Amino acid sequence: MAAPDTGGWFPALAVGVSLLKCLFINAYHSTDFEVHRNWLAITHSLPVSRWYYENTSAWTLDYPPLFAWFEFGLSHVARHFDRNMLLVENLNYASASTVLFQRLSVIATDVVFIFAVRECCRCVQEQKGSRDILSRPSFVLASLLLYNFGLLIVDHIHFQYNGFLFGFLLLSVAKHLQSQHLQGALLFSILLNLKHIYLYVAPAYGIYLLRSYCFTQDNRDGSVRWTSFSPLRLLALGTIVVSVCALSFGPFIVMGQLSQVLSRLFPFQRGLCHAYWAPNVWALYNVLDKILAVLGVRLKLLEEAELPRASMTGGLVQEFQHSVLPSVSPSVTLVCSLLSILPALVSLWLRPRGARGFLRCLVLCSLGSFMFGWHVHEKAVLLAVLPLSLLAVESREDAGVFLVLSTTGHYSLFPLIFTPAELPIKVVLMLMFSIYSFTALRKLHSGPVLRPLETVYLLGLFAVAFACEVVFPLSPWQRELPFLPLLATSVYCSVGVCYSFLRLYAGLLRCEDSGEKSKLQ
Repeated sequence: MAAPDTGGWFPALAVGVSLLKCLFINAYHSTDFEVHRNWLAITHSLPVSRWYYENTSAWTLDYPPLFAWFEFGLSHVARHFDRNMLLVENLNYASASTVLFQRLSVIATDVVFIFAVRECCRCVQEQKGSRDILSRPSFVLASLLLYNFGLLIVDHIHFQYNGFLFGFLLLSVAKHLQSQHLQGALLFSILLNLKHIYLYVAPAYGIYLLRSYCFTQDNRDGSVRWTSFSPLRLLALGTIVVSVCALSFGPFIVMGQLSQVLSRLFPFQRGLCHAYWAPNVWALYNVLDKILAVLGVRLKLLEEAELPRASMTGGLVQEFQHSVLPSVSPSVTLVCSLLSILPALVSLWLRPRGARGFLRCLVLCSLGSFMFGWHVHEKAVLLAVLPLSLLAVESREDAGVFLVLSTTGHYSLFPLIFTPAELPIKVVLMLMFSIYSFTALRKLHSGPVLRPLETVYLLGLFAVAFACEVVFPLSPWQRELPFLPLLATSVYCSVGVCYSFLRLYAGLLRCEDSGEKSKLQ
């Protein structure tokens, strides 16, 4: 077995996707564009002591300090494009130069993601020269990651810096696959201080490093040998984490602003669901509550006037009370999230199974937190889809889960791009990525990877898309129930996401029984 040679085809894939991104420079952009412009202005124009207090705009700085310094660095390049974008009072400023700079900044910082993908491809083992390039696992993996539909529309149309951030995650994963654990821990610590959403997968990192790095030997039955614990290794890991956090939060601790920073990072005053419901358990819970409320009123079991005024179908970011079912608090979502990932963490401790076990646990942690977390954004599904790509090129079972999760997860992002001009773009990109994923994985694993009912379910997305994009705009419901397409999309995709989560856990149980070997090191 030999690590794949990516020298010839990988640069072509990277250049190709970079040119593709340039085509979207003048496309629609969301309010996240103004969010990041405002952060450029805050970090450039104000002293550090005011960064996490500034509230001229509704889009206050709510990312960890390292990302604030990242924006500060970008602002010094931005001033050469248009200095007016760096004025805090210039709300919703979007000159042509501003748009060009911010779009190019996302494309340029994606070099981190491109480098990380290359490192991940080098972790895939394959018989040298056994297959043509297009059918090699490394080529398929590179294509699935670099041309990921979700990243393309979220970063380069909707507008965010997810590629830059996911680059740190995948590079950290690659370093662990290469047994360079301290480098992997350093990269993940940096990532946590760039965006705290990656706390979702921190438990997988913690258990894996403690079990497979700090404990250096196993017993013959695979259980941990307690006497092999290395305090020096734990000290090295702790030093890395504490040093990065001190560098990030230290200045704000010195200024006595830690509580203010944390209040921005964890705004629990927001509602259970984001303005557009992420396709998770709470979307199904909300719909069930609405159905029970309607039935209760029609059966005269409930008085409509006494029910809480519903805001969850109005697209508003705020707290609300459920009508029939118990209302859900942040503490409840935390407990549910922890319970959902606990079996994966226990399995990782008892039967580490090397890199494959870590990757599976990482995906389950991200998906469990997505399913049960508080105020989850729909874009967070990419935190499970992208790492799962590595497993999809390794195993037929994981390839099937990947196709269900990526297809439903990606389609759930459709409402983010709602402008008519971008409709053909998102449809064509989604179809191209999906067709490639299905055909490449089918060829890679020498046969079908989906079960019949899974195929039927995914075909149902065409009906949902036709109803939401074609029928609904022409119907009288458009004025009376404007949130209905979002509701239908979220609920239908929730079924696929929940199914993928359960099937991943089923695969985990089978792995414990079979102890199958991994192609990843």
